[in-house]
Amino acid sequence: MFFQHVYDKSLAQGSYVIGCQKTGEAIVIDAQRDIDVYLDIAKQNNLRITHIAETHIHADFLCGSRELAAVTKATVYLSDEGGDDWQYQFPHHGLKEGDIIKVGNLTFQVIHTPGHTPESISFLLTDNPATDKPVMVFTGDFVFVGDIGRPDLLEKAAGLVGTKEAGAKQMFQSLKKFAALPEYVQVWSAHGAGSACGKALGAVHSSTVGYEKIRNWAFQYGEDENGFSEYLLADQPEAPKYFAMMKHLNKVHRPLLIEVPKHPNLTKEQFISAYEKGIKVIDTRNKEDFAKGFIHGSLNIQGNNSFSTWCGWMLNYQEQFILVAQDNQMEELTRKLMRIGLDNIYGYISDVNHLGIELQMADVISLTEFKVILNQEDIQIIDVRGASEYEAGHIEGAENIFVGTLQDNLCKVSKERQIVIHCQAGDRSALAYSILAKNGFKNMKNFSGGMKEWLTENGKTIGCKDTYCTKD
Repeated sequence: MFFQHVYDKSLAQGSYVIGCQKTGEAIVIDAQRDIDVYLDIAKQNNLRITHIAETHIHADFLCGSRELAAVTKATVYLSDEGGDDWQYQFPHHGLKEGDIIKVGNLTFQVIHTPGHTPESISFLLTDNPATDKPVMVFTGDFVFVGDIGRPDLLEKAAGLVGTKEAGAKQMFQSLKKFAALPEYVQVWSAHGAGSACGKALGAVHSSTVGYEKIRNWAFQYGEDENGFSEYLLADQPEAPKYFAMMKHLNKVHRPLLIEVPKHPNLTKEQFISAYEKGIKVIDTRNKEDFAKGFIHGSLNIQGNNSFSTWCGWMLNYQEQFILVAQDNQMEELTRKLMRIGLDNIYGYISDVNHLGIELQMADVISLTEFKVILNQEDIQIIDVRGASEYEAGHIEGAENIFVGTLQDNLCKVSKERQIVIHCQAGDRSALAYSILAKNGFKNMKNFSGGMKEWLTENGKTIGCKDTYCTKD
């Protein structure tokens, strides 16, 4: 048996190539949209991709099953579980509980595992030439290492009110199917640490059924379904705005993108013309370089592992945009964006200093300066971290406005008082600063060191309850 785990750090997303080396047939599970990685793996290992499968209708990335099928002519296997509202609306081979997919001498048994979504399925693999016992289970967003899939995304991201409680009940029952599997079976999921599809995903990519039964919090509640549901639904991270679009595009007919596109390096004249027409500018430089000089109205979304997620928060799927990036970054950034369907890149520029336009500078302050400001009157401290981070501990007097929803909550930001923004370590506050600057806010500062520097210097004072204060 051939096995390879393909992991995209930018979305903490895992996909799989599993092949029968005797017949040369292979299956790809939960493919990312830039499919050349799977074509290369197949070519290098003398395999033919004959089967393509998905565990569920994904919300956090645009699945590449249809692109891969268009190139390889492989059959696409998708869930027909979940009821009428959860059916894929394009041709596929439908799967139900107990169905078997044969890939050469390998067999994949379908297990219906609703909870994260109603149509969710897992694939239980048996390597028949080696054993008649199952050896791996591909769980998608059902069971992760150390966590399970959240059932509230349908409500928070897709607006399907009342689905999270039903999902929690389904998840509780689905976990019983998982717990009944042999403890030696390896567990391979669709996500790792950093994904918004759960709140406590482990950094290790694989586990076993037995290990999860011992260490995963979800198996520690016995028959206490109410306690299980309460914990599952509490303190989940904010659902990125683009998730609703992913749910839609992964379900319906859509244009295919077979190859990674190339985009033009804009001339000064081309950029100025587009900029004056109002095309949005996304500056992918690190926050320090951005602060030294940035284009008015541009947003600082750094080209790191969180790039595509924050672009999904800030961009819509109809607007074009320009990137500030180096030539050697563009392929990687384009791949990250196409994985969530953001294909409207107008072009890019690599140097903001040669455009002949006035640049703005960000007012970044140190911890020492921040402490001085705290003693002043008429200031507004804005913590742009997520709600659960804020509730776990925050600087006394700080207000929480999550950066992902800041654009929709500008009315909560004062134009009369001095504003100080911070997050955990400076990345999100740099984005927040650029959002406020784009919207005309002037009197603001960015405490870039954030909670990380604050806690290192100050610690937590007794008696502050859930707030972090200056030492007595």
